[in-house]
Amino acid sequence: MLPVRDIVRKPGEMREHSFTVALAEQWGEGIVSYEAGSKLDVDVRLESVHEGILVSGTVDAEYAGVCGRCLTDIARPVEVEFQELFAYPGEEETDFEVQDDHVDLETLVRDATVLSLPFQPVCQPDCPGLDPNTGERLTVSAGAEQAAPIDPRWSALQQITDQGRAAERGATENTEES
Repeated sequence: MLPVRDIVRKPGEMREHSFTVALAEQWGEGIVSYEAGSKLDVDVRLESVHEGILVSGTVDAEYAGVCGRCLTDIARPVEVEFQELFAYPGEEETDFEVQDDHVDLETLVRDATVLSLPFQPVCQPDCPGLDPNTGERLTVSAGAEQAAPIDPRWSALQQITDQGRAAERGATENTEES
């Protein structure tokens, strides 16, 4: 909660605040989230307008979880922008209102940061994921590269290709001996 008593009903007045908040509980339910105890750096501007208090700001945080493809642990910084009008109490029902000369930013900041979490997070943009046969991470696999299984309908063509390679090797060996 931030006090706004000094700018309530004074259009044109503005205040800026910067603070850090430690989360008491986890925010987010997917494979990545903001863990309990993590820090959110909040920069906020409060502007008095005729209808209420316009709140604009940014949140710098770090989400943690696992890669959606290879299941390795990841943690990435994120910067989220938000803006909302906290209306003065009146006849109209609004989502956010100025309450007792304060604005409560928790719901606004929580919604903005949780909605910024990636739906399918990856450890790197071209993460190949896990090998479907062995379950090993494909980025770590240092073994011989395995050929993709060949569709039986195309196996006759593979035989032709193998014969062509054998013929090329034979021709190369004959030219080296000459």
